[in-house]
Amino acid sequence: MAILNSTETGTLASSGDFHREERTLGSSAVPPSRQKALLLHEKGQRYELSNDYAVPEIQSDEEVLIKVQYIGLNPIDWKSADYGFGIPSFPYIAGRDLVGTIVQCPHPSPNSSVPSPLRQVRVGDVVFTASTDYRDQRKSAFQHFAIASCSNISRVPKSVPRVNVAGIGVAFVAAVLAMGVCFGCDFGTVATRQANSEDDEMGPNLRQILHHDVQPEVLSADVRDECLHGIEEGQEPKKGEWILIWGGSSTTAQIVAQLAKMVGLRVILVVDVGKHGEKLSVGDKGLLVDCHDEDRAVAIVKSVTKGTLRFAVDAVGKSTAQVAQNCLRQNEEDDRSISHLVGLSGLPKETVPGIKHHNVPVKVFHEVPKVGGRIMRWLEGLLKDGMLTLPETDVVVGGIECINKALDTMRRGEVSGKRLVIKV
Repeated sequence: MAILNSTETGTLASSGDFHREERTLGSSAVPPSRQKALLLHEKGQRYELSNDYAVPEIQSDEEVLIKVQYIGLNPIDWKSADYGFGIPSFPYIAGRDLVGTIVQCPHPSPNSSVPSPLRQVRVGDVVFTASTDYRDQRKSAFQHFAIASCSNISRVPKSVPRVNVAGIGVAFVAAVLAMGVCFGCDFGTVATRQANSEDDEMGPNLRQILHHDVQPEVLSADVRDECLHGIEEGQEPKKGEWILIWGGSSTTAQIVAQLAKMVGLRVILVVDVGKHGEKLSVGDKGLLVDCHDEDRAVAIVKSVTKGTLRFAVDAVGKSTAQVAQNCLRQNEEDDRSISHLVGLSGLPKETVPGIKHHNVPVKVFHEVPKVGGRIMRWLEGLLKDGMLTLPETDVVVGGIECINKALDTMRRGEVSGKRLVIKV
């Protein structure tokens, strides 16, 4: 398994502000009918290579077919194989993050629900996507060709190497939904400098979109309450307030921290300072706290925030989510100023009066085109304008055949504070 640094990306033809490849299928303009894919046949087994798997087909005018070039690995990729998380049936194709070139792009109908700026993609555009719809294996990354919804893709700016965005899709989606839906942050105050339309110059107000632009019945029952009543008007964080991020070295946590700063919040990152402290920046108004002594970390957070902390995100698991909860203010008498805890990898078993638990409603990204479209359009602008710092990336060369070995390094805990990306 050969690993390259993220600067070794090769040459790419480009035009305008975004990467393009004019020839993506060699001498043929038609995608092949068969491809290589990595299949999981049973829980607890390793992924197996198939050299003769059907290329997925476009099923609506809101979809494109992508020739996969890079695959970003996520912890769920090995956890699903080991424990059966998020697997609707076998054989199963995993993989959530990918970068590639559009090879099929049907002409959309006039009444398409995809936001119009995102329909301006064409064959040859280099794009990346976050495949949050795990039930639709056409969209999975561990194959040579994959389907994506137009509302779930972003073009790759010329200023950003393709490999560097291969591992941020799912992380950004989780981060922006946590901040924008669970905490109610309005990114409408965050402008990208070179957006193509007046509407897209500002970030999305996801809470407003879900409340005013989407019919309640469109939202799945299991996320409807979070989307509409997760946080009430007036409870959202105010400029200058603190937010705690426990496990701040993960990609999602790093993006949460950046989004928080964009809306004027002060950030406390709890991390292994010895391992990650040099890489992470919290700015003049932020705080970096070491995670090794949890009691001391809680004491520091409470002292710095003077017991007023209302917002926390845990990116590690249930046990640390409990510790993060201990840092929050508990106000049992005033429902208007309750505290809020998002668990990206689990929540405490018991609730505490005055503290509300939140699960990120990830599925609205692919189920509600207005939400997914605004998120990815804004992300495209943030990348183009250099407003988002991307995680360190190691590139694994060898195609999808080497994914098992790469996932083994993640199982052993050898990958921390960076992303592994497979070059297909």
